[in-house]
Amino acid sequence: MKRNSGWTNLEQAKFLKCIGELLERGYSMSEAVQSSRYYMPNHLMEDINACYGSLKGGETFFENLVRLNFDHQVISFVYFAEKHGGFATAFQDASKMIQNKQETIKKLRKILSYPLFLLLFTFVLFFFVQSILIPKFNSIFLTMNINKNFFLLFVQLIGKVIPFLFAFLLLFLITSFFYYYFYFRKLDVIVQVNLLARIPYIGKMVRRYFSYLLSLQLSYLLSSGFSIYECLQFFEENKGQRLYSRIGIITISQLKKGVRLDQAFKSFDFLDKELLQIIQHGQENGKLDQEFYYFGNHCLKQIEENIQKTIKVLQPTLYSVVGILIVSIYLSVLMPMFQLLDGF
Repeated sequence: MKRNSGWTNLEQAKFLKCIGELLERGYSMSEAVQSSRYYMPNHLMEDINACYGSLKGGETFFENLVRLNFDHQVISFVYFAEKHGGFATAFQDASKMIQNKQETIKKLRKILSYPLFLLLFTFVLFFFVQSILIPKFNSIFLTMNINKNFFLLFVQLIGKVIPFLFAFLLLFLITSFFYYYFYFRKLDVIVQVNLLARIPYIGKMVRRYFSYLLSLQLSYLLSSGFSIYECLQFFEENKGQRLYSRIGIITISQLKKGVRLDQAFKSFDFLDKELLQIIQHGQENGKLDQEFYYFGNHCLKQIEENIQKTIKVLQPTLYSVVGILIVSIYLSVLMPMFQLLDGF
């Protein structure tokens, strides 16, 4: 589990949820932070006390989370919450986002750990059969002039293919590292996420994820009475989040030229194309804040459904691969024995 200066992601989620619930009950921010000490682990008391002291001294909650190295998306939620004032809802949404992320990771680990162990064990067994047993069968078959059976040939073929697969995987990882280190990380952040959005399958998740985040933040800001131009100015001022800042800068420059909001967002490949239609519809019916809110939640549900579908496909696929390899290994050893018995 990822740690950020002593705070796990789940601890961050619990802290934000606690603060959000206390704010809903009428607590001030400093009072909510002070009361949260009774619900958080002891090893976090020093950080919480420091946060409380800095709030009393005039610092913002956003500045405290930056200092504590909280999750970047959480910091973004807090930054915009300080603009629109909807702390309680924004904090609970941020908490939900972290919890969903951690639950997904936990499910993936649980579902994939056993089949991956089986796959590793199968490869060890496969190596033993390929390097010790099969050469001996080959020499016997050659001496007795007996044809090799299908399963023996299949295992030998897999044995020849596996080194190439590992070599290809290693080459891919090395190439990806150099591509990221010397090229990708130096690109403009908009270009980076646009490239990620073009990757098959992953790109769909990327578009849904960023559409969800953008829609939710714009919904909160618009429902608090800010104009779309003011919302984008808040984006531009968010220097700690390069992506939001660049979205604000680019979109504002387009709006100044007289371009409609939906057309201004068209250059962002990392946003779902449906979002453009939602914006157009929202501008026409005057309920853009509600359209953003419902579309953001729609994107979140789509992400969760896609993850569930992926999990349902991954596990049986891995078990099938393991099953085929084990059966092939078993028969490649058993069949030659029957052939040898038939030869006597």
